[in-house]
Amino acid sequence: MSVVLDTPVAVRRTAMDLLARREHGRVELTRKLRQRGASDELIEQALDRLTEDGLLSEARYLESFINHRSNAGYGPARIREELGQRGLNRGDIDQALRECGIDWSARLQDVWQRKFAGLRPQDPRSRAQQTRFLAYRGYPMDMIGRLLSGRSLDD
Repeated sequence: MSVVLDTPVAVRRTAMDLLARREHGRVELTRKLRQRGASDELIEQALDRLTEDGLLSEARYLESFINHRSNAGYGPARIREELGQRGLNRGDIDQALRECGIDWSARLQDVWQRKFAGLRPQDPRSRAQQTRFLAYRGYPMDMIGRLLSGRSLDD
């Protein structure tokens, strides 16, 4: 049985149910409510009120998303791209990534250790394979190069 989202109370309740599961960004929450049949006017009113009440926060969403994806082994470039695709402001994304306090060098080292058992590439083919994997995960090429050549990541 689907709920009809034709009143402000119904839209707010559905939005709060979604937020109770996990943090959402405003664009993402708007899309989900629209898919459930809510009008744009009711959505805007409900989301404005949730923001005023502190229940909807882009900053909390950014922090939550960055922590979740970095714990899954993804680097800053990949996370930045995924957040951009979710309709968040590029400046807010960059600020959140700067302030997150994540040691990207340690995350890169951990991902590489788990995937390649800490074995440095012995030939150009294996180097290219490891480089492609780590770049796809969203780590900067300069960090990948230092890691694979055995230099300190803190240089």
